[in-house]
Amino acid sequence: MSRIQSTLSALAAQNKKGLIPFITAGDPAPELTVPLMHALVAGGADIIELGVPFSDPMADGPVIQRASERALAHGVGLRQVLQFVREFRATNQGTPVVLMGYANPIERMGGNVFIQEAKEAGVDGVLVVDYPPEECEDFAAAMKRNGLDAIFLLAPTSTDERIAQVGKVASGYVYYVSLKGVTGSGHLDLGAVAEKIPQIKKHVNVPVGVGFGIRDAATAKAIASVSDAVVIGSRIIQELENVPRENATAAVQGFIAGIRQALDE
Repeated sequence: MSRIQSTLSALAAQNKKGLIPFITAGDPAPELTVPLMHALVAGGADIIELGVPFSDPMADGPVIQRASERALAHGVGLRQVLQFVREFRATNQGTPVVLMGYANPIERMGGNVFIQEAKEAGVDGVLVVDYPPEECEDFAAAMKRNGLDAIFLLAPTSTDERIAQVGKVASGYVYYVSLKGVTGSGHLDLGAVAEKIPQIKKHVNVPVGVGFGIRDAATAKAIASVSDAVVIGSRIIQELENVPRENATAAVQGFIAGIRQALDE
């Protein structure tokens, strides 16, 4: 059982919901990435999604686009992201880390080289936004052979056929995009999410995390009532934009602690 699977299974056994925060590696500054990862854990994160900066993040809204731009301006690429994970693993062997990004940096490195280096760095799962399930069965299989989970996105527009395709290759968890549009946009429709989750679970036998549009403790708690985990990204990036860098780790830890408390109440 992978570190992601064991983490989510333990939470389910305790009737608790997973908290999966997202930050972009290298934002707001490379030297803050590892301290921010530890701050997220101290605040109550169960799994960390670490964004790989990319110049054309098509699924991301302006907030995460700005984070990618700041990270790229610092010269942060895939190899440095893997180094951040190695540094995090020096003192944390328990919290799963998922890399979230796009195919181009992986394909430039080479899929098999990437998988091997990600495994050695201590990565647990990878979500490649522009890898459709029907076109990356070999990549997903290679991930599984190396003990890494292949995580896929599902959307409100996903059909039963599409969900079933994801169900064949997904491991760890699936990430359900709670609304149409890019990250950080729109208004959450809890009723629509609640209707979609059972449709997903007919075809997918891994936990379902829900993200996009979760901005505070109240929305996180509401989404957690119908899902296995909540994913929060843009709101954390905004927190980082609104505080001086010397206060970044404390601000993020405090924000996540508030979400954790709401989920556990």
